[in-house]
Amino acid sequence: MLDESFKHAKSKTVGLKQTQRALEKGRVRRVYVAKDAEAHVLRPILEWCDHHQVERIEIPTMKELGKVCGIEVGTAVAAILEDS
Repeated sequence: MLDESFKHAKSKTVGLKQTQRALEKGRVRRVYVAKDAEAHVLRPILEWCDHHQVERIEIPTMKELGKVCGIEVGTAVAAILEDS
């Protein structure tokens, strides 16, 4: 289950493209991925996390992750960013 840290984080991203950009800039502290998202969508994110020692937390569904992110639709990926 998703912990409260995402809800209370000051800086975060929701969605694949925003999260990828933040990863490339080295700003991500923790990544949340939906287990039911398509593998080809998650693969680059998961590989990046493995290679750069970014903490990864799996959420059961895209719908659940989207709800926690405060959006009406599901999302495959979200992240908490390093404090600036």
